[in-house]
Amino acid sequence: MGNILKCFTGEDDHGDDDYYRPSSGARYGLQAGSDHGHGPSPYVDVDQPAAASRPHHDVVSLLQDLLYFESTSMVPEALRQHVTSSKKAQVKWYRNILEAYNNMRPQPKTPEEAAQLITTALSRIQRADLLGILSFYNLPIPFPLPTVASSASSDHPPSSLPEGVQFVLNTLPVHHRCIGDGDGFSAYVDTADPRESANVALEVHEMVIDRTQARTHRDYQKARALLRSLDEAGYKIINISGEEILAKKYRIRMRGIDAPELEMTYGKESKDALVKLIGGKRVTIHVYGLDQFGRYVGDIYCDNVFVQERMLKSGHAWHFKTYDKRPEFAQWEREARAAHRGLWASDNPEKPWDWRREQRSSNIQVY
Repeated sequence: MGNILKCFTGEDDHGDDDYYRPSSGARYGLQAGSDHGHGPSPYVDVDQPAAASRPHHDVVSLLQDLLYFESTSMVPEALRQHVTSSKKAQVKWYRNILEAYNNMRPQPKTPEEAAQLITTALSRIQRADLLGILSFYNLPIPFPLPTVASSASSDHPPSSLPEGVQFVLNTLPVHHRCIGDGDGFSAYVDTADPRESANVALEVHEMVIDRTQARTHRDYQKARALLRSLDEAGYKIINISGEEILAKKYRIRMRGIDAPELEMTYGKESKDALVKLIGGKRVTIHVYGLDQFGRYVGDIYCDNVFVQERMLKSGHAWHFKTYDKRPEFAQWEREARAAHRGLWASDNPEKPWDWRREQRSSNIQVY
């Protein structure tokens, strides 16, 4: 707290005594719902609702908010009109900004320096929220916005990755409803991921902000319509532990295996096996390319398990030899055949590629 107080009293390291003085008039009230002070508090406790707003924000306002947060753990209530994440998440943001401020030398005095402070402290949050908090304080948007180095999600995969891997996806927990069968599913990646953040269109950010404002004004019909528009654009707002996350959707086809279709014998069992392996869990995907249906083809890892290996060894999928020549895949299938595991309990299980060919000849589209 001492560093911030020096700014307000003019006792900074450079002797400048006029830039960070608080503006005239009472700025702080008590907790939401208090009948003391000068009116409704512009702050909310993480467990309290409130409805006040402020007309103007600047560098001084940011420093005052940090000072008030340090003593109360309360965040500006009007911020919720600019961001999508929960109050719990906002508390984490201010804690990070406060820590960064106390460690920053020299401490920020210009809007550009304050903007850099925020973007550095909050570099891992979704970009729509980062733009929202900068807008809340009327601060400029640094260009380019900083990103966090991450070898697991870089545009340039580390040299230890297998040959042919184009990039790596680190997903949010995979919902069991997003698992279509034993070799395909949909996954979502947080747009705060450095690889994703640079690729989110401005129109998507605007829809997120418009949805937040619609919900603030209780225009739930408009909010739902904006959610549908986000879905059409390939994005979804996902709530994880009370925090709303803007995520990009990816349709995934598991490389090198072919599982029975749901309508086939053993199709449900194969899907259930994949649900057990990845349902509700985060997965890492080594992406090799796109198939003819626009799905990302990749190797899947979850809880230090190579998922295709587990599916083959348990007899829940075939080795897709037409598209994958890895000898270990053939060996894992042979092991399951010899042990009569899973679909190999049948002497002559129907091949999924033959089944799909028959369906196509009957003008039934399958993937």
